[in-house]
Amino acid sequence: MGLHTVDKIGGTSMSDYRSVRDNIIFKPAGTEDLYQRIFVVSAYGGMTDKLLEAKKTGDAGIYAHFAQDRNQDAWGEAFEDVRTSMLQINRDLFGESELLKDANDFLSERLDEAKEALEDLSRLCSHGHFAISEHLATVREMLASLGEAHSAWNMAHLLKRDGVNAVFVDLTGWKSNSHMSLDERVVEAFKDIDLSKQLPIATGYAHSETGLMTTFDRGYSEMTFSRIAVLTQAREAIIHKEFHLSSADPRLVGEDKAVPIGRTNYDVADQLANLGMEAIHPKAAKGLRQSGIALRVKNTFEPEHSGTLITGDYVSDEPCVEIIAGSRGVYAVELFDQEMAGEIDSFDMGILKVLNQLGAHIIAKDINANSITHYLAVNLKTMKRVMRVLREEFPEAEIAQRKVAVVSAIGSDMKTTGMLAKAVKAISEQNINVIAMHQSMRQVDMQFVVDEDDYEVAIRSLHKELVEVHDHGRAICLAS
Repeated sequence: MGLHTVDKIGGTSMSDYRSVRDNIIFKPAGTEDLYQRIFVVSAYGGMTDKLLEAKKTGDAGIYAHFAQDRNQDAWGEAFEDVRTSMLQINRDLFGESELLKDANDFLSERLDEAKEALEDLSRLCSHGHFAISEHLATVREMLASLGEAHSAWNMAHLLKRDGVNAVFVDLTGWKSNSHMSLDERVVEAFKDIDLSKQLPIATGYAHSETGLMTTFDRGYSEMTFSRIAVLTQAREAIIHKEFHLSSADPRLVGEDKAVPIGRTNYDVADQLANLGMEAIHPKAAKGLRQSGIALRVKNTFEPEHSGTLITGDYVSDEPCVEIIAGSRGVYAVELFDQEMAGEIDSFDMGILKVLNQLGAHIIAKDINANSITHYLAVNLKTMKRVMRVLREEFPEAEIAQRKVAVVSAIGSDMKTTGMLAKAVKAISEQNINVIAMHQSMRQVDMQFVVDEDDYEVAIRSLHKELVEVHDHGRAICLAS
């Protein structure tokens, strides 16, 4: 195991360079050494939405406009909006300095080449022999890489200006003549870097011959972060976010009641990811877990706090709930067919095929003799496509949709009598109707499906009953 850590900085934190510099770079946890760290950075907050599409709303960015209609009036306008936004970020960061010219030259070269590539592809695919669908995955990767190249170049050069021997590590494969795997690209990029006196700032996007986004889509930067940690044998992986991993959202239960979690395990992290509250993408976590590398989640704006340590072997000293979390705006899609009885598998596989093709994230699923209900974390545009395709594929079925919320109680060990009963009692006392309920044999989470309007009350009632009331258990579960 190495001496170094691999640190990932999210987009919201990246948008505040001064805080990143002062709270992360100049205040490394547990050491006075600026070095022995590798930083993997995301694009600035909101930039990947502009380059691809808005993650929450589905509003079109450059990629979505290009994929839907290659009329340059649409995607060209989106492209120039990105250029304007990126150049403004440069002005804000560098002021009127020589570095501003260098930053703008680097950025403009990338943007000009990307735009030229889109124009050439659009002309090529106007001929019948070339199908645009065969190239869209590559277009998506190219556009995504622009955001991380921009932020990583800027951060490396700002840190150099501020006295740090920072090195820009470009993993995007821009203009590369050779195709290589993700692991090969990482090994090649870091082979000549001396971590004892150089501070690498690497792009969160890394180009690979198989395409990182094909598998991980918007979780690609976490996979890059994970593979760098594994391949360089880091002693710890650290994610810097703009908030603590807490027992619940402080905005819902109160700042005085939500407590940062000191320890948990990768199983809990996976449950959070399933709800869309990613500490780390589950497939990225897998590599860390298998390599015995602990993951720490820290708050950028509270550098003295040790954060949350996530390991593979941690189990709370006593059974307890560690986190109350959830997701609102979930769509429940129920497919009922009298012919399903005895033929569940064929219906289930057919529905899953549709959902996978449309990229619908499944939070939970219910099955009985003649109906299957999926709880989907998707935007409205995707939901409409799901309903249309399902009705085409299952014309005899009754298909209904309903907007709901999923609230979950999560812990590394919840195997104790009466916990589920307490949870149900806490919710029912607030006159909340539980639409559906799920608990697996592993007993690391309990999920309650409720009306969307009841989401906040359900979160507060579960947190009060399962976390706040039990002071002894709370101290054990949340201890640093």
